[in-house]
Amino acid sequence: MAWYEEAVFYHIYPLGLSGAPYENRYEMTVHRLNDLIPWIDHIADLGCNGLYIGPLFESVGHGYETTDYRRLDRRLGDNEDLRNFVRICHEKGIRVILDAVFNHTGRDFFAFQDIRERREYSPYLNWYQNVNLYGNNGFNDGFSYDTWGGYDILAKLNLKNPDVVNYHLDTVRFWVNEFDIDGLRLDVAQVLDFDFMRRLREFCDQIKDEFFLMGEVIHGEYERWVDRHMLHSVTNYHLNKALYSGHNEHNYFEIAHTINRQIQSNKYEMSHLYNFVDNHDVERISSILKNKADYLPVHILLYTLPGIPSIYYGSEYGIEGKKERYSDYSLRPMLDLNELESQHNDCKELIKALGKIRQREKALSYGDYRQLQLTTEKYCFKRGDLIITVNNSSERVYFDLDESGSYYGALSGQRIDSDNGRLHIEIDGNGGEIWIPDTDHRETYEPIRFEAEEKKNEEEWNRPERSNKPYEEMSVEELQAEILAKMEANGPLNDRMINDVRENVYRDSLLNWVKSFR
Repeated sequence: MAWYEEAVFYHIYPLGLSGAPYENRYEMTVHRLNDLIPWIDHIADLGCNGLYIGPLFESVGHGYETTDYRRLDRRLGDNEDLRNFVRICHEKGIRVILDAVFNHTGRDFFAFQDIRERREYSPYLNWYQNVNLYGNNGFNDGFSYDTWGGYDILAKLNLKNPDVVNYHLDTVRFWVNEFDIDGLRLDVAQVLDFDFMRRLREFCDQIKDEFFLMGEVIHGEYERWVDRHMLHSVTNYHLNKALYSGHNEHNYFEIAHTINRQIQSNKYEMSHLYNFVDNHDVERISSILKNKADYLPVHILLYTLPGIPSIYYGSEYGIEGKKERYSDYSLRPMLDLNELESQHNDCKELIKALGKIRQREKALSYGDYRQLQLTTEKYCFKRGDLIITVNNSSERVYFDLDESGSYYGALSGQRIDSDNGRLHIEIDGNGGEIWIPDTDHRETYEPIRFEAEEKKNEEEWNRPERSNKPYEEMSVEELQAEILAKMEANGPLNDRMINDVRENVYRDSLLNWVKSFR
């Protein structure tokens, strides 16, 4: 089997974690990547054997507006730093995949600069999509071009041009030869040309064994991207949403339906989806969960459901992070590992225990998935010969299963025996367990203790502050706060009322709504 089929990934956004400045002025090289070397032992200690790190290469800002694909961003160091970093990861048994931003470049990329300088005489006119020398853009260059997301700083490449494709393939060869990387995460793969991805897969299969290709795909049917001729995996945003809302809304049916649908669509390939509960683009799981105690069942599911689990740096400590209106910097903070490690952290100990279980119990990588019991608040399934039970309610729940044998809980150390061919299992509120057959040859695990903050008051959860401005000058968040306050004046708020307000992000609608109160 390939290494990535048994992988547990750790995800680092290096510009943020290292505290690099937001803007690259192309001046001094600062070797911040070396400051991240202590994190490698931490990653291994968590039981992770894969690292997704990026973006890494020279850019002007957040890293996805590439200036030079073949030079480490000088805010992080030089190419020798990256060679050394990957080498140390390999020595610790950690494979490394990098961000590959093949859909677009920044405006400082050499081909784009050549078009700016030479216009119709540039040999790179066809490197970008729909360059129009009679148009214009926000930088007043005197020509227009297709962009990603409507951002002029991200000029969309023409992946139908063989020269562009060959340039990217030569870049991948450079990365493998220079840094010995083990795979790529393809940025915005959902809009990449399919012929390009097939060509990339064919090329990568030839240059390094078990070279892993994972694509960023948010919407759509994942089997369009994941097959034996294109990508090995994609980001499982469907499950990401189901994992937090299935707990916030006490609806395990959403999670089970997501898994059943993905398995049925393509049983083998869908078992390799890249599962996560947060990343550099979405809010931290500890900020999303209404009840922080659900951190435990959420992560048990992350590590035991079909797919490849991934932890985003810092979330193993339960840190919070919410999206800001105009930036994602709060999701990508600089962190001090020594400070984080200075005191005991139950979240980290849970992730460490789950990592050890995932490494040892191969059924969690290869075992069949079979649903045993499901209600809105309790969920039980098997992976091979392991039984997983989780509870999203604050009360203790009971499972009565048509299973026989003796089992022990890998997290609690509790032992149970079947009675007349049935297992009777109790799970505490917001709890969960991985039940392993209790046989002489099986590994045993050190029990852990997990405590989390009590449930947030629903009426205060993510409640925006009120404002004294006129309604017409209020932001979306301020209008939401005003509406909630007016609703509360008429009687107690419930979850449905709060969610209706929070999910309405249309300013005109909110403006009409707030004015409707008398």
